[in-house]
Amino acid sequence: MSGAQLFIREDLGLSDAQIEVLAGSINVSMLVSILAAGWAADLLGRRGTLVLANAFLMAGPLAMSLGGSYATLMAARFVTSIGSGFSIVVTSVYNAEISPASTRGLLSSFLDMFISVGLLLSYVSNYAFAGLPVHLGWRIMYAVGVLPPVFLGVGVLAMPESPRWLAMRGRHADARAVLVRTSDSPAEADLRLEEIKKAVEEPQVSDGGSVWKELLVRPTASVRRILICVAGIHFFQQASGIDAIVLYSPLVFKKAGMSSNGAILGATVAVGVVKACFVLVATLFSDRLGRRPLLLTSTAGVAATMTSLGITLSAGVTSTASAAASVASVLAFVAAFSVGFGPLAGTYSAEIMPLRLRAQGASLGMAVNRLTCGLVSMTFISLADAITMPGCFFLYAGVAAVACVFVYARLPETRGRSLEDMDVLFAK
Repeated sequence: MSGAQLFIREDLGLSDAQIEVLAGSINVSMLVSILAAGWAADLLGRRGTLVLANAFLMAGPLAMSLGGSYATLMAARFVTSIGSGFSIVVTSVYNAEISPASTRGLLSSFLDMFISVGLLLSYVSNYAFAGLPVHLGWRIMYAVGVLPPVFLGVGVLAMPESPRWLAMRGRHADARAVLVRTSDSPAEADLRLEEIKKAVEEPQVSDGGSVWKELLVRPTASVRRILICVAGIHFFQQASGIDAIVLYSPLVFKKAGMSSNGAILGATVAVGVVKACFVLVATLFSDRLGRRPLLLTSTAGVAATMTSLGITLSAGVTSTASAAASVASVLAFVAAFSVGFGPLAGTYSAEIMPLRLRAQGASLGMAVNRLTCGLVSMTFISLADAITMPGCFFLYAGVAAVACVFVYARLPETRGRSLEDMDVLFAK
């Protein structure tokens, strides 16, 4: 959407308001499938739900590439959002259930890293097809988005079903076969199977309704503290303006004085490269340095770099130097965000939530995340018209500064603690 919007605007004559709704509405419409993902994963299986998500992810970009009106493009974005919502929830569940304990942390962080790789490939696609005729270029940018789901469709044939889901269906032999393939030894596979059997056979102390009641109506003191942390970290992650940069960096670079679409889209490729590279820092060091140091460094860095970008754009001078300074500020912001805030928000919120509340708590956190993301992405252009684009970035800098205080005051360190220790940690 980042690069294609430049050409959609020109080809179809869309207004600023239409562009920002088209870009950001996916985060709101995604809530439908986010809330339905748990039910679908239990009914169809984790693997089956990923196949279903893949069908939507293939149909959405194809429909976008063929769209000829604003209404058609909005409908195509909704189709894409269904696949995105299913995949964003079920991928995490599948990953946790299929991975052995020895590599679960590393594999969990791969998710955000490959999302960043996906963003980079999108930016490269935008740059590669920018020279085509206006009515054709943006359509091909979307059409090539059909290819990754094709590869996933082939790859899913080799993916085993989640052993936990198989055990829930009483298919213990099939579950053991999967565990043997995905464990460090047959003995570990047998141990994992016994733990899964116990968890499946354990009587459930709470149904879905009472879980939501415990989360939202009558939470204990420790659950309330955990809920504040989960909702807070997801809110601040998106309210600090990451989607304003990911989606609208071409507009930012144009405001800074870059006039060539080729140069603008080339700069967005650099954004994608930096994001993908710096996510590796969190991947490699979150277990060594801890969550708090990375989150504090990240939020402080985001506040500083957003302030720098606002100052650069408010200078009112469009030159090569101002453009270079703006690009440098954006790259520094993406680097600061990616070393902590980006990959660790999901990791931290998942590990602190009690087991009995984890599924609904994860859905709640993701709902806050997507709603905030939708708010930022659907208001950026209008907000820039109202308080200027530098004003937007000063606002995001202020939010990031508050986020830094929030992390310092509310989020305890979880490195080295077992999931069972979290209740004790948050009882204080």
